[in-house]
Amino acid sequence: MDTGTSQREDQQQAAQRRRKELLEAADRVVLRDGPDASMNAIAAEAGITKPILYRHFGDKSGLYRALAKRHTDALLASLRAALDAPNDRRERVEATLDTYLAAIEARPQVYRFLMHPAEDAPQAEQGFDIGRHSAPVLRRLGEELAKVITEQLDLGPDGTEVARVWGHGIVGMMHAAGDWWLRERPCSRAQLVRHLTDLLWGRLTTVDDRVAAPDR
Repeated sequence: MDTGTSQREDQQQAAQRRRKELLEAADRVVLRDGPDASMNAIAAEAGITKPILYRHFGDKSGLYRALAKRHTDALLASLRAALDAPNDRRERVEATLDTYLAAIEARPQVYRFLMHPAEDAPQAEQGFDIGRHSAPVLRRLGEELAKVITEQLDLGPDGTEVARVWGHGIVGMMHAAGDWWLRERPCSRAQLVRHLTDLLWGRLTTVDDRVAAPDR
């Protein structure tokens, strides 16, 4: 390996480490301030100037996308583990719903940052449209859930279409119900999981598992 290549790799690794440090600083501010987290506060937490923060992420949209990917990756891993657990189907559905609700309950400020706009954003950040950026997060969750449904259930010749409808529909239900529940807390998390599972427990109970699917 020549010296130039080695230096470039070292620089890339250093940039990745720095980006991770900045995201961790951003997480700390988001945990404290929720949707009111500003680029100024994040830069201060990281001990840098705002122009340096912009250099790494471009603008608040770039930082948001990086944080969204970070948290969505972790959530998807947890959801997949719940869906793949060696339990019966209803238990897997309940575990999946509970995993999502537990995640937003544990870090409500992160959830609010990702899904709700700040009411009084700084002038420089007022052009940031959080709805435009949060929608892809929900679409990604819907597509990933559709993949799992396709892998595990035999839905017939229109299975791919049905799986995508179900995937996005379930994510929409989880998001809407979870958002309402997090604000009002009308019941316990366990009760909400049971009620939502009962709602889903229609056609889902009548279709067969794929023959190649693991034994449950």
